[in-house]
Amino acid sequence: MNIILLGPPGAGKGTQAQHLVASRGMVQLSTGDMLREAKDSGTEMGKMVADVMARGDLVTDDIVIGLIREKLEGAKGGSFIFDGFPRTLEQADALGQLLDEMGQSIDHVIELRVNDEVLVDRIVGRAEEARLAGKPVRADDNAESLKVRLLAYYKQTSPLIGYYHAKGMLTAVDGLGTIDAVKDEIAGVLDG
Repeated sequence: MNIILLGPPGAGKGTQAQHLVASRGMVQLSTGDMLREAKDSGTEMGKMVADVMARGDLVTDDIVIGLIREKLEGAKGGSFIFDGFPRTLEQADALGQLLDEMGQSIDHVIELRVNDEVLVDRIVGRAEEARLAGKPVRADDNAESLKVRLLAYYKQTSPLIGYYHAKGMLTAVDGLGTIDAVKDEIAGVLDG
């Protein structure tokens, strides 16, 4: 089973992906993690990634799709969670073509639906709790950075909601529930 988790920054995609990895043995494909791993790998693809990142350029969709292909080929028969990819309609088409070529598909697209104002309050609160507890705080866990990230999400990624809805693949869950409530709602989608 392959799934895509969609939702704005701070909606809990990473937390829910970790639950799915632990409870169902799925493999989380986070593009950020894959790029960092590739950069340090010494492979041909890794050298390309390192060069692009060293120049400060954005990694192309072709490179990301190549990394995803490597992961899928390296773990035959696994179940994957796509986290942070696709972000654009072009990437969604490219991912669909790649999976078709490999005899796989996306089984579910789960949107973690949230209210922006509540989300901003949640992220700012999370940063404040971490600060008070002496834990590291993400540099972008503040209201202004989050608003910039949300704007980028709505410009680039939110069209995917309509794209996957039109394909009959999208299910929305309440991303503002407790972690366990969201986990249970996702389990209901996957087991339904």
